Amino acid sequence: MAEQQTPIVEVKSLSIDETPISGMTLEERLKIIRSIAEECIGEEELKDLLANKHEPICFDAFQPSGRMHIALGVQKMINVKKLTSAGCRVKMMIADLTAFLNNKMGGDPKKIEVVGKYFIEIWKSLGMNSLGKVEFLWSSEEIYSHVNEYWPLVLDIARTNKLPRLTNCCQVEQDEISGAQIMCPCMQCADIFFLKADICQQGMDQREVNILAREYCDGIKRNNKPIILSHHMLPGLQQGQGKMSNSESSSAIFMDDDQAEVNVKIKKAYCPPKVVEGNPCLEYLKYIVFPWFKEFSVERKAEFGGAKTYTSFEELVVDYEGEALHPGDVKPALSKALNTILQPVRDHFASDSNAKDLLKKVKTFSRTTSTKVEKKKTKEQQTSADSKKSLAVDDTSQSSSEVALEERFQIIRIVGEECIQEDELRNLLAHKDEPICYDGFEPSGRMHIAQGVMKTINVNRLTSAGCKVRVWIADWFAFLNNKMGGDLEKIEVVGNYFIEIWKASGMDLSTGKVEFLWSSEEINSRSREYWPIVMDIARKNKLPRLTRCCQIMGRTEQDDLSGAQILYPCMQCADIFFLKADICQLGMDQRKVNVLAREYCDDIKRKNKPIILSHHMLPGLQQGQTKMSKSDASSAIFMEDEADVVNHKIEMAYCPPKVVDGNPCLEYLKYVVFPKLKEFTVFSSAEDGGAKTYQTYEDFVVDYEAETLRPDDVKPALSKALNVILQPVRDHFSSGAPRDLLERVKEQVAMSFQVEHYIEGTGQVPVLMTSFEHDFTSWHLLICVSQASIGL
Repeated sequence: MAEQQTPIVEVKSLSIDETPISGMTLEERLKIIRSIAEECIGEEELKDLLANKHEPICFDAFQPSGRMHIALGVQKMINVKKLTSAGCRVKMMIADLTAFLNNKMGGDPKKIEVVGKYFIEIWKSLGMNSLGKVEFLWSSEEIYSHVNEYWPLVLDIARTNKLPRLTNCCQVEQDEISGAQIMCPCMQCADIFFLKADICQQGMDQREVNILAREYCDGIKRNNKPIILSHHMLPGLQQGQGKMSNSESSSAIFMDDDQAEVNVKIKKAYCPPKVVEGNPCLEYLKYIVFPWFKEFSVERKAEFGGAKTYTSFEELVVDYEGEALHPGDVKPALSKALNTILQPVRDHFASDSNAKDLLKKVKTFSRTTSTKVEKKKTKEQQTSADSKKSLAVDDTSQSSSEVALEERFQIIRIVGEECIQEDELRNLLAHKDEPICYDGFEPSGRMHIAQGVMKTINVNRLTSAGCKVRVWIADWFAFLNNKMGGDLEKIEVVGNYFIEIWKASGMDLSTGKVEFLWSSEEINSRSREYWPIVMDIARKNKLPRLTRCCQIMGRTEQDDLSGAQILYPCMQCADIFFLKADICQLGMDQRKVNVLAREYCDDIKRKNKPIILSHHMLPGLQQGQTKMSKSDASSAIFMEDEADVVNHKIEMAYCPPKVVDGNPCLEYLKYVVFPKLKEFTVFSSAEDGGAKTYQTYEDFVVDYEAETLRPDDVKPALSKALNVILQPVRDHFSSGAPRDLLERVKEQVAMSFQVEHYIEGTGQVPVLMTSFEHDFTSWHLLICVSQASIGL
């Protein structure tokens, strides 16, 4: 974002000692910097920092959110000038992304950009740009220019912090917390490390998120924690107003208020006689007027004490508490002082055409609160929403000539145990020759037969009906969900192993209708498209709605959830739109997050919702196991199991006579054997009926329920059928690169299993190892480079 070149405006100088840093003692620098803060966390660390670093980096950030009040304008200018005079470099982050996330300016990026530029013009008019050590950085530009550094850091902070810790950083009521309020502190915390900040200089309202950054340092064994300087927050001008509010103009002096507005506001301000504590007029004197001028003059008639100039706030307090100074004396003098400070700003916005235009726009913008979504979309928002509606349905295209519409529908429909909605699916097939199907998986260890054979069957059905299938290798999601110990290098190995299995098991890749896409690569290459969708989903959904999706990750207790489990459904929902999917073909365990995507379509007024095909989930082989478990080898057949292992597992499997429902052996027949082999042959002695081949599962069930077939008949035949299906996979992995890949997976799974059991037993979450005291070899290059580049 190019900044407009504006002439430097002459302003009355702050009375801060301009002695070059080389002429300052350590104690002098420390005193100046320490004077900024109501609280300093890490005071001894601050001394060490100043002793060892000539130009420490101070971080400050602001979300463009409307007109600028005097605390954000003048108080920030005072603090920045103190910091630069003491040798610090100040990085001012214009947090346009978190402003969008928090729905500032109705979540309109164009408005947020205008307000950010207006803020910069105000600080320029006060002389901030003449200090030489101040950088204005737009978060969107910085982040999107360094996506490999930034987003892995955000994800790591999210996965290593539980929800209660993150909600402590929120400044909204608990029942109003959305996904945005969980994502935001993770991003704010990441900003500190991303900008290599030594000092966080922000208001007391940001204290919790800055402490979160120090706690994160403990987790990653980083010794140099960011020092926290938390400055005082000015209250509102009216009685009982704990803070200034952009939505209540009487609560604050704004930087573009004219002289008359300042006079009226101060005249009406709460200013009880003799009372200093909680007196907003005296707070303006303490934190704005005295730091700016180093003095405060009161003009009175001789009979009321005459004119008097105070050179310290403490001196003024003595007179005020002793009633030698009254509100009637203070208010006119305060108005005069504030108007003197603000006049250069008014002059700048009156004479500079660019600044004048920005102010005009800011004043006309309709504002929303951070917790309410703007109901009426602006033209820019509507354009943005319309761009998300492009489901790529081509009304002029013809349906496949090879397969009739109804045949295509039936082939696709059989994939799903449930379809939401069938009429939409028919309409899609009638108007789009090659619909896009989305399927995704987390590389998370050895592959069981449902992931291998069932997915191959379903993908081949979809492509035979004319669909294009995008298989999403969700490596970042596996990292978020701590698969393979959260080690991205291991996750990549497992992802490649999965692809090799599908190739060997007969997934039809010859037509070019199947794409394997790595989430990290796709997201990083199109981050400006992806992350705004994630943030929009997060801000439009409250925490309870998102936590309902968390069963997809095997967790339900809210206090036990981490920030990752809230980011996860927002990202998974975004994947659907990012990949331009017409159909979501995933398991029943993913149903809630897919429904979230359809609900999001209602929010953005998108008519073409993704169709949900939720396929059946195979149970575990043992009684009572509702699903397969990779940590329990006896619960499933794995794709590279040897024949004797398959035989043993099936022999020990739960298979009650006459019972069909909940019988895992029969489920393997229904969902694996019959779809793959088209028949099932049972071998028995002549006196027991001899060999019999079933062409349909339904025919088989009739005999099983009538006890014409017994478990002892079924199990050996099932083992034989499964071994036939798996043999091409075994052959593929018997030599060369595939064999080496499989050995790496087995070794890594064993190590990850131990880590996961350690975590379950202690409640600890493994964190990114970034200190030189730790072994880097187990971490993916992306994360190592990310951490190293930002000084972790």
